[in-house]
Formats: sequence, structure tokens, C-alpha cells
Amino acid sequence: MSRLFHAWFRIPFWQRVAGGFVLGALAGWALGEQAATWFAPLGTVYVNLIRMIATPLVFFAVVAAIARLHGQSSIAELGGRTFLWFGITAALAVLVGLGTGLVLQPGAGLEPLVAAEDWVPREVPTPVQVLINIVPTNPFMALAEGKVLQVLFFAALIGFALVKLGDKTERLRALAGEASDTMIQVTRFVLEVTPIGTFGLIAGLVGTYGFERLLPLGGFVVALFLACAIHIVFVYGGLLLAHGLNPLRFFRGAAGAMQIAFATSSSFASLPASLRATTEHLGVNRDYAAFAVPLGASIKMDGCGAIFPAITCLFTAQYFGIELSAAQYFIILLASVLGSFGTAGVPGTAVVMVTLVMSAAGLPLEGLAFIIAIDRVIDMMRTMTNVTGQILVPVLVARQTGLLDLEQYERATAPAEIEGAAVEERA
Repeated sequence: MSRLFHAWFRIPFWQRVAGGFVLGALAGWALGEQAATWFAPLGTVYVNLIRMIATPLVFFAVVAAIARLHGQSSIAELGGRTFLWFGITAALAVLVGLGTGLVLQPGAGLEPLVAAEDWVPREVPTPVQVLINIVPTNPFMALAEGKVLQVLFFAALIGFALVKLGDKTERLRALAGEASDTMIQVTRFVLEVTPIGTFGLIAGLVGTYGFERLLPLGGFVVALFLACAIHIVFVYGGLLLAHGLNPLRFFRGAAGAMQIAFATSSSFASLPASLRATTEHLGVNRDYAAFAVPLGASIKMDGCGAIFPAITCLFTAQYFGIELSAAQYFIILLASVLGSFGTAGVPGTAVVMVTLVMSAAGLPLEGLAFIIAIDRVIDMMRTMTNVTGQILVPVLVARQTGLLDLEQYERATAPAEIEGAAVEERA
């Protein structure tokens, strides 16, 4: 049993996750809907484990980070740079989505499509409503319900209070740091079951949807996947090169979080892995990462909030034979960038974002009703793009401000190698 245990952890982490993905897809294809009955619970348990640790991990990490970050670097400057890069990369993502949609024409020449039966137009909240919802009426309920922005707000207040009280709270600051370290270790334990969780999630997904449902909208799926891949490889890779960083090292360090994002289709569920990749694998200062990564998980949505709305708008225009004007293209760009900030923390962000952008551009919302039928499938690639950007921006800002450990970044130790070393030590 011990030999089997060690042999398992000697397999690189990404290979274990990839193996779970392939086996899950084969099981879903072979067993059909029965795969969802038998194996989907494994994925559900895994996602529940991730969500279980995510909120306390963020809370204690932010409290400890704010207490330590004060006096080390300007919090306002770090926040400003982070938001600036969120906006720049979102705008680039919209341009990639528009370019891909114009070249591939995913909505042109299609047979009449049938709208999803369960689709209803989503109500877009006003900016004032979103702003009000950031402040929790009950912080303990926010913790229980996993509302990341509200948890961030409350944790930041506590962190600043600890700084203000100075030496009076020395032991409490130390306790917050110890709690943060404890949650990081718990995260390591939970992430070990990622291959099994991936198997269950993919088996359930393929078994439920099958490949047949993708055929009528295959052009849209190809366009979205290709746009996301171009954005990740060329835009993110180019930004890393412009900052003197090796893109291959970045993708090596972020691979584990990217795989989890693809399997779970949730930025929030991927948050523990994203934090770990940013700090332990890529060398970003832990105090800054504890602020930037959870913030990005709430408002940094290059896949859901930029590429997806852009391609959906073009798909709708092409399907209904609508000629978009230059003004409409500009509206799509502006609404996508601003809307990603304005819908922060809103459930179903991708659908809300597309509703907002299509309404602003004057396009019929029926186009979105056709896409909802395959939303779970395309959400995997959208979320992986989101999470990659949520890791990238802290790396860029840390590089600009001297908060990046270049030696650790250049090592960019893969998750499996760290875990394997840990297993050897425990043995």
C-alpha cells in the first residue's frame, strides 16, 4: 500500500489530473447518462471540499496580509496597478473575441436553432445595487454563503483595525498568520483529490450532454475555445515577455490551477489552487497575492466577461443578419470592460454580462437563448481563461513593484514536484 501511495505521488500532478479528465470523458461516452448517476457525486464532493476551504482561506489570508502589508508597500498603488491591468487585459480579450468572431463567422449559415427550454432573460443589477451588495449586513452569513467580495471587505476592515491598534493586537496578528498557514496546509490536502474530482466532473458532464448536443453550435464552440487559447498563449504570453518573464515558466506554475478551473468551471472553486500557484509556484509576495487573487476571482473575467460576450454578440448579429456599425463595436468593447467590474459578485456572471452587453449594443437577447443549451460545456474554457488572467495580473504587478521572487519564478516548480517532495518528507 505504501509503495502504491508513493508511486501515485511520483506521477506529475498535471498528468494525474489529465488522466482523470481522459478517463472521465471515456466513462461518460461509454455509459451515457448512467455515468452521471454513478460518477458525478465524486465531482460534487470534490467541489464541495474546495468551496469548504475557499472562504476561510481568503478570510484569514486577507486579514494576515493587510496587517503585514502596511508600511511595506503602498496599498493604494498596488490596488491601482491591479485594477489597471484588469482593465487592459479585459480590453485585449474583447478585441481577441471580436477578431475571432469576424474571421470564423460562427453564426452565419446556420439552420434554425431551438432556444433552451429553461432560458429566461436575466435582470442586470444597477451599479448602485452591486456597490451596496459589497458591504455585508451580516459578515458571518457572508462567510457561510461564500460571498467573496463581502468577505474581502470585512477581512480588510479587520486587517486595518489590527494595524491601527498596533502592539495591542500583536498576538491576534500572529494568530491570524497562523490560521492562514493552517488553511494553506488544508488546501494542500484537499487539492490531492483533484484527479478523482476531475474524473467525476467530466464523466458526469459528458454523460449528461453527450457530444451530439455540440454539433449544431460546433462553430460557436470552436470560435470560443480558439479565442480563449489565443488570448492565453499570445496575449498573456506577450505581456509576460514584455515584462522580461518566461511564459513557459508561468504556464508551468499555473498549470494546476488552470486544470482545476477547466474541470470545475468555477473561479471561486479554483481560488485555493490559484493562490497556491501564484505564491508557491510563481513567487508572488504572499501578502499581495492574498489581496489580488481573491479580488480577481470576483471581477477578473476575461473569458466570461470579455471573450464570451464579444463572440456571442457577433454570433447573434450573424445569425439574424444584422450589420453591426462601428458604434456598436465600440459599445461592445466598452460595455464588456466596464460591465466585468459592474457585475462583480453577481451569481451567473457570464449570462449577466452577455445580457448587459447585448442590451447595450441593441441586439436581440434570443441569440443568448440558443447558447445557454451548451453553456456548461463552453464554461470550462471560459473559466480556465478567467483563472489564468487572475494569476497573470498579480505576477505582472509584482514584477513591476519588486514583489516577485524571480528565482522562485524561474524555478516555477510544478505542483507535483512540490507535493512529491512533501510526501517524501512525511515518509
